[in-house]
Amino acid sequence: MADFPQDIYTEPEPSVDTLANLGPLRALAGTWVGESGLDVNPKADGPEHQAFIERIDLQPIDAQTNGPQLLYGLRYHTRIVKPDEVEAFHDQVGYWLWEPATGVLLQTLSIPRGQTAMAMGQARADATSFRLEALRGSMTNGILSGPFLEHAFRTERYAIAVTVHPDGSWSYEQETTLVIPGQSRPFAHTDRNTLRKVAEPTPNPTALAAARAQAPKETA
Repeated sequence: MADFPQDIYTEPEPSVDTLANLGPLRALAGTWVGESGLDVNPKADGPEHQAFIERIDLQPIDAQTNGPQLLYGLRYHTRIVKPDEVEAFHDQVGYWLWEPATGVLLQTLSIPRGQTAMAMGQARADATSFRLEALRGSMTNGILSGPFLEHAFRTERYAIAVTVHPDGSWSYEQETTLVIPGQSRPFAHTDRNTLRKVAEPTPNPTALAAARAQAPKETA
């Protein structure tokens, strides 16, 4: 059991500057494009290797408190397409969260196929690589699926490893362990890509308002 404080109500005073308090997530803030993605997914006649192009937008949110717990984070939207196609191959939304006091990292994710999850990991503030994991049945870093997915492609485990590179790009390797009827062993559904920044992040609304309030007034 974690060593939680007895006082579960008193809130700290958060900073309005989320970008300065994101720890290892700071390098991910902004809008990114990756054109070298590879997805290995299950098909009836064996694994399919699918190339993909990805755009992911990660924008700072205002600090969040749960009583004494203080979290800083990024809201994200990922859209993935197959080369030369228009419709989305994969769409995903959620949050990346960082707790400076403990070094805990959280990723929440939801996809419009009837699935949601929360993965958890830990890292130092200056870390350039980190790993998070979610497990089916866990009450703290779990996975929930709709009835069909639970029957046909039951997700037992989700893991993502992120690496930030010296040139400012970052990459991820993701593995989702699936149990599929008729297959004797679990299937490792994998995705990987390298992302390059195409736009800087927009400060969260509170930080933006504070910056505008402190800006020198123009004189006529």
